[in-house]
Amino acid sequence: MKRTVGLAAAVAAVAALTAAPAADAKRAETFEVTFTDLTSGQPLTPAVAATHRGKNELFRVGRPATFELKEIAENGNNAPMLTRLGSDDDVSDVVEAPGGPLVPAGSPGDAMFGQSTTFSIEAERGARFLSLAAMLICTNDGFTGVNALKLPSKLGDSVTVETAGYDAGTELNTEDFADIVPPCQGLIGVSSGEPGTGSSNPALAEGGVIAHHAGILGGADLVPAIHGWDTDAPVARITVTATG
Repeated sequence: MKRTVGLAAAVAAVAALTAAPAADAKRAETFEVTFTDLTSGQPLTPAVAATHRGKNELFRVGRPATFELKEIAENGNNAPMLTRLGSDDDVSDVVEAPGGPLVPAGSPGDAMFGQSTTFSIEAERGARFLSLAAMLICTNDGFTGVNALKLPSKLGDSVTVETAGYDAGTELNTEDFADIVPPCQGLIGVSSGEPGTGSSNPALAEGGVIAHHAGILGGADLVPAIHGWDTDAPVARITVTATG
């Protein structure tokens, strides 16, 4: 009797092992990501998104920003992050969202750009997380995004998160157009005639950590009623759907 039970258990164990790869093979490996600007006055740069195995972190509140995240948050420069993620063995796929910046409805930039973008991203077996980051264009070093969002498993399933505005803690919030990337003025329509900059100014380096953004305070050129947002509300929405 003991031998029979033991044999039955062994057969069941082998069956479970052989079935596991088949079940895992049915997991979705292609995903559609929709990224939407929810603000009334903050355009967003094209997002950087990656699928990965969970060890990779784009950001964590309370920790210093990496150089790659600093470049996104200060300058809208995705290149360093794309390079870093592309060389990371824990990363399955990296995508820069197409279509240019996302802009608030009714802003001057709305004539050329939309409030939402949708793109596809792959995730090989074992890469079950998605991370994404984009700059809040009319800030010194603001950004939004998500870190290690669990991907849906079954075809047709989706997950939606709404994301906060964050301060990278890398540049002082002067709110001066001279220190902010040039597209801000044209996309929103408030201008001082200053050219703006896409390069970091060492004199403004802050040396802080990532925190929830305090919003636009009206210290210089930025106007709270135009560029600001409710800091208790999300600035963007991310929806991920398993498609293949």
